[in-house]
Amino acid sequence: MNKYVLEIDSVQKKFDYKSILSDIYLKCETGEIIGLLGRNGSGKSTLLKIIFGILEADFKFVRIDGVIKNRTSDLFKDISYLSQDNFIPNSFSVKKAIELSIDSQKIKSFYDDEMIKSITDKKINHLSGGELRYLEIKLILFNPSKFVLLDEPYNGLSPIMIDKINQLITQNSTKKGIIITDHNYENVIKISSKLILLKEGKTFHLKDKNELIDKGYLREGLI
Repeated sequence: MNKYVLEIDSVQKKFDYKSILSDIYLKCETGEIIGLLGRNGSGKSTLLKIIFGILEADFKFVRIDGVIKNRTSDLFKDISYLSQDNFIPNSFSVKKAIELSIDSQKIKSFYDDEMIKSITDKKINHLSGGELRYLEIKLILFNPSKFVLLDEPYNGLSPIMIDKINQLITQNSTKKGIIITDHNYENVIKISSKLILLKEGKTFHLKDKNELIDKGYLREGLI
């Protein structure tokens, strides 16, 4: 299977003259899960929005396979983004959301899932928070993009539902590059193949999870 490479380089972003991101560099290949960690307000969600192209940076380079992508429309073909907010209209049925989002050749495979089978006949506004998040994440993982950005996928979910979502993410990471950030750092660490810490506007590429203690993100005994 071909390897694809996403690189984000020299990202700079200020809000009200305060630097949030400064000379950020991040690289993600298909087959990898990059865990992006950082304290509240460190700029994690801001960075994902800049990568996806829905938030302007003061400066940035985004390259896919060495080719610079200047237009947001070019990024939409290769990158998918799960925001913290739900994106499926409440008036939709689950079946309609699936049929509008998934290629006909993948529909059968999409439905081959006990969780999806259990909610197929429901309306979106009748789903639990966990069921809806699972559906949204699976819809994004099944689209043709090479890279997926997941912002707070575990928000408000039970441990059982988190386990199901972790399994879903891990299964699909074999053919996609995934960048995930969440306050639930334990599960981010658990499924990530590489960890990046965002601190004081800069990215620190960690060789070992214990560096999270050295960098002051976690206290002793929390890993």
